[in-house]
Amino acid sequence: MKLKTKIHLFSTVLTLVILSMMNVGIYILFEKMAFDTEYKQLNIEVDELIAALSKVNKEADAATILRTYIPTNGGIRVIGGDEQLKLFVQTIDGVNDYYPNFKEGERYSIGAFQGTPILTVSKPVIWVDGEVAEVQTMKILVDVEKNLDFLRLILLSVMLVGMLLMTASSVTLGKIITNPIKKLINTMSQSRLSGTYEKIVVSPNGKDEMAQMGIAFNEMMGQLEQNYKKQEQFVSDASHELKTPLTVIESYAKLLTRHGFNNTAIAEESVQAIVNETARMKEMIEQMLLLAKSNEQNKRHLEKIDVFNLVETTLQSMRTAYDRKFLLNGQGPIYANTDVEQLRQLLFIILDNARKYSEKEIKTTVLEDEKGITISILDYGNGIPKKDLEHIFDRFYRVDEARNRKTGGTGLGMAIAKDIAMRLTAELKIESAVGFGTTIHIFIPNT
Repeated sequence: MKLKTKIHLFSTVLTLVILSMMNVGIYILFEKMAFDTEYKQLNIEVDELIAALSKVNKEADAATILRTYIPTNGGIRVIGGDEQLKLFVQTIDGVNDYYPNFKEGERYSIGAFQGTPILTVSKPVIWVDGEVAEVQTMKILVDVEKNLDFLRLILLSVMLVGMLLMTASSVTLGKIITNPIKKLINTMSQSRLSGTYEKIVVSPNGKDEMAQMGIAFNEMMGQLEQNYKKQEQFVSDASHELKTPLTVIESYAKLLTRHGFNNTAIAEESVQAIVNETARMKEMIEQMLLLAKSNEQNKRHLEKIDVFNLVETTLQSMRTAYDRKFLLNGQGPIYANTDVEQLRQLLFIILDNARKYSEKEIKTTVLEDEKGITISILDYGNGIPKKDLEHIFDRFYRVDEARNRKTGGTGLGMAIAKDIAMRLTAELKIESAVGFGTTIHIFIPNT
């Protein structure tokens, strides 16, 4: 059963049950109120009748009084103590054949006469002969029956109108709920058939669950597309960039096969070249895998840290590892809410780049202002030509291919640095001049 059908069926049945219960309750309440009103009125008339009968001592006079107080639609019956009929008057033929059924202890009865409710009130009276008798006054509730018929018609009409309105609203509700789902199904089917990552149109003003579902679906499709592109980029980059080291390894392996066993110099050169290219391939693959990681694996873990102290400990690690001068300017502590591990990795990448392309000391400055924290790393290397600055963050981009191969660079370091900076909501800015060196600024905004 389709969801729309379930919505229609459930809402229709529920509305029918609710309206039926309401109508039954209203009908029963109105009927009881109508009968109570008629009973009170008839009870007063019977009391007046008994009072009038107590003043006469002739049966003819009593009959006249009975005709005076007889209901418009009904009759009056007087029954003696021996259950014998003493007198009966009626305004509707056949009432004399109706005998009420009183419940124990009750003085009134509601029955049916020819399909119409009939109310009977019975009270004792001193008859003209001094005997205690029962006066049964019967009234056919014609007006009440008409009112009940009219009420039934109104309630039925209300139920029909309510069911029509409910049906229309359930159809509309079904469309409101199922149309976005149909769009999702069609979009997913289209994406599966075309191999693309289609998205659905979501109203910018939508605040309900359907709009949230559409937004979540679009975000999921965007995430899937991004992951797919990362994988595709990884395969493309790997197949393209690994050709060169594999070609070098193959060439030296063939050279070693032809001459290496008879020439020690060639053998040493070939083995060393193969080892170097293998190490370079390993580093390249590790960096490509790092770039291919999903955003789920790269979530930030924010905490309040002393940035100045982090920079200082990172520089000390670089001094110990490479026996180089890494200078630090500034004054701590300087606090920021950021991911300590990702910021440390970003510092290592930039400092390692500076180390590779400069033989002199490397200066790092940490400053803080009202906007945020700026970490500036300066090296006195050859610098980067102006035409290359705009491509410095591109994957596998190398300013000098020969120099990169000599230093072991892969062209992925700055691309990884940019990716980390984006995750940290930090900004990277490069200033460089050929022959004077390069400065990379890391700006961490206040949060």
